[in-house]
Amino acid sequence: MTGDQTVQVLGAVMMLTLVGSSLLTRRLAIGQAARMVAGWLLIFAAVLVGYSYRFELNAVVQRVAGDLLGERGQTVGGTLRVPMAPDGHFWVRARINGHEQRFLIDSGATTTALSADAAEAAELEVERGGFPIMINTANGTVQAKRTTIDRLTMGPIVAKDMAAVVSPAFGDMNVLGMNFLSSLDSWRVEGRTLILVPHKPDI
Repeated sequence: MTGDQTVQVLGAVMMLTLVGSSLLTRRLAIGQAARMVAGWLLIFAAVLVGYSYRFELNAVVQRVAGDLLGERGQTVGGTLRVPMAPDGHFWVRARINGHEQRFLIDSGATTTALSADAAEAAELEVERGGFPIMINTANGTVQAKRTTIDRLTMGPIVAKDMAAVVSPAFGDMNVLGMNFLSSLDSWRVEGRTLILVPHKPDI
């Protein structure tokens, strides 16, 4: 049993002890007390399961949120239409080497940037040697390393061998910059919708 599991079990035992003591103090009927104990056991079980699978549940929540907010965009006539989010930015769900990540599309960023976790999940080879790149962000200048995204897909768009930078300083933020937008046939904003037009495949 791991340390976290031990803490969870001890916490559950302590809570059950407190509940049992409370029931004895109130001298409830056996049937009523049993129902209350069963209810508390269900609550504890739900909390324990939720904690144990917190990462998986977070992934599900993020996926549902992306669907509700339109972050997967809508494919219309071979183009991808991305609605503006409530915060005034354009967010999109894309897959890098098959792993889905949430990206901010930012025309003010020169290069596509990935969080360290996103790069690790996609099994990207991050440059280890050499001098780091200095990146100007809203929080100041940070150091980053170069990498290459073999394949990035979202809707009808497929980008291959795209340069990117990686840094733990980005936190959980991923950004699609101008090097991505420049790889498209065109892009534009109409009202509150960002329209991304991929190159037509060669026939």
